[in-house]
Amino acid sequence: MRPSVADVAKYAGVSTATVSRVLNDSQSIRPQTREKVQNAIKALGYQLPESNPVMRLNGTKLIMVLVPNIENPFYSGIVNGIEAAAREYNYSVILTNTQGTSWVELKYLDMLDEKQVAGVISLDPMMAQLELPERIVHLPWVACSEYVPGSQVGYVSIDHKQAAKDAVLYLVSKGHKRIGLVNSDERYIYAQQRREGYISAMESAGLPIEEGYIQSMGGIDYPLGELAARRLMTLTSPPTAIFSVSDTLAIGVMKAVFRMGKSVPNDVAVIGFDDIPLSDMFEPSLTTIQQPTFEMGQAAMKMLVQRMDGKAVSSKIIHHSLIVRHSA
Repeated sequence: MRPSVADVAKYAGVSTATVSRVLNDSQSIRPQTREKVQNAIKALGYQLPESNPVMRLNGTKLIMVLVPNIENPFYSGIVNGIEAAAREYNYSVILTNTQGTSWVELKYLDMLDEKQVAGVISLDPMMAQLELPERIVHLPWVACSEYVPGSQVGYVSIDHKQAAKDAVLYLVSKGHKRIGLVNSDERYIYAQQRREGYISAMESAGLPIEEGYIQSMGGIDYPLGELAARRLMTLTSPPTAIFSVSDTLAIGVMKAVFRMGKSVPNDVAVIGFDDIPLSDMFEPSLTTIQQPTFEMGQAAMKMLVQRMDGKAVSSKIIHHSLIVRHSA
């Protein structure tokens, strides 16, 4: 079995993060420490990243981007931002579709530990990342989109709770008092935070949340939005407005409303979340919360570069926007 970064760290009496800094030629390492690590590498026969053909592609170092669902258009904006910033630093990007499972992330964590890739940006649900070993904190690993406040793993995201609250309060400002919520899988932290934002907005407006007004659908595919809307619109006192935690769910909601012989926004106002390209193409165009995905991707890549250089980073919350169109 070939030696790992952990073996080198143990032999040299340093942390794996210190070994990573030496392998990345960070200038923050003291000469004595660098010599100890280099001696350990020679003694154990550890393969340096520069001699590992997997580590380089056309002369550039590789970073891995973990995407939970590569078909979801929300993630394409983030990946575009990551790639734009990566080119500036002469890095190439490899994408992998993880389906949001922690055991897949463990595989790439090992690749990172073994220096087969220089760094990782994970777009996976935070619930999967929380199941990873504690050593993730010391490696060049950055989370983007989902986050846990106070997490030791650097992240770039928006304030999901406040964004959801802004969406619902906008509906309140338009005179709506009966507002439903179509949520996704509430095991995901973003779904929990957006539900909290909905509840906070309703409470601050002094509005009751009637039984059945919160529909948790377990996903974001638009047929689930259709199903949720049919449930909501057949209640004894149906909502006059519906907030969906993704644009795909919101489009499903609108399709169901149309098929029930009602109109948007005259009978039911609809608001989504993410501002995917389809939200402006659909008719009526969708009022939604815009996540600045390109900016988030750029910021995540720049944060990762700092981590790969062994520097401490501060997590970043980027401002969201409410895009008012014709659905609400």
